[in-house]
Amino acid sequence: MDRLEAIEIFIRVVDTGSFSAAARHFDIGQPAVSKAVAQLEEWLGAKLLLRSTRALTPTEAGKGFYQRAIRAVEETNEAVLAARGTTSALKGKLRVSAAVCFARLHIVPRLPEFLERHPELELELVLDDRNIDLVGEGIDVALRMGDLANSNMTARRIGEARRRVLATPSYFEQNGTPAAPVDLIAHRAVIYTREPNGGEDWTFRSETAELSVRLQGRVKITATEGLRAAVFASMGLAVASEWAFSPELKSGEVVSVMDDWMLPTIPLSAVYPTGRLASTKARQFVAFVEECLAPEFAPHLLSVRGLKIA
Repeated sequence: MDRLEAIEIFIRVVDTGSFSAAARHFDIGQPAVSKAVAQLEEWLGAKLLLRSTRALTPTEAGKGFYQRAIRAVEETNEAVLAARGTTSALKGKLRVSAAVCFARLHIVPRLPEFLERHPELELELVLDDRNIDLVGEGIDVALRMGDLANSNMTARRIGEARRRVLATPSYFEQNGTPAAPVDLIAHRAVIYTREPNGGEDWTFRSETAELSVRLQGRVKITATEGLRAAVFASMGLAVASEWAFSPELKSGEVVSVMDDWMLPTIPLSAVYPTGRLASTKARQFVAFVEECLAPEFAPHLLSVRGLKIA
């Protein structure tokens, strides 16, 4: 086996903590992964991994080799791409994590364009509204909405959208149109519980005032797709991001009210696995996502406190 290939396999084994996960990533058998690591250890004359029935962890030598190997492999890939020219198409596999609704509305419809640019690239979208373990799932880049609490992550803000009070025209025709935050108390709301504070408590700001209000609602929903369905059924108004209702806000199927009252915006960030440099494939995919979002959701270039900016 090629030595560089063996190093890449070792890196994936450490990243995932599993021979089988590394085998799935490279689409090879688990014995081939074990053999590659064994050959690498023999070549180096050092034990790289400690194996047990419960865990697979790098030795001290393995930890040091891992950190240097990452840089060597990524620099090698960059050198190859530079030698081929910046217009070279991407190759290999790319695993991207994103929220279900966001990807369905804003990314998937544009994917044919990206795949046409890179006919030898295999793309796997891992769609989940929860924040999954990027290293454990072998993710190259994640698209995450909201503030990022983990200061160890490498991230770059690539988009930003307003939160709005919205509902169908028929709901407002039947229940009246709120003009100020205090009016929301008289309305039934569909509450998206993955928002901060469970989605019930919001602080609105205008040029001259700041008012807090608690939404009143009998229906609480944990998934954006469910929130959309409830709003379309005129079950109530909702506080939601433009990400989730962009097509319907444009068509008029859903309307936004109280637009002179501002709620906290919701950012979109490209997040890379801890301790890893962004690969060329991941960076180019993120650049493509920025193309998809601009200019409607272009970020305000705000710094992300506590994060390393990629």
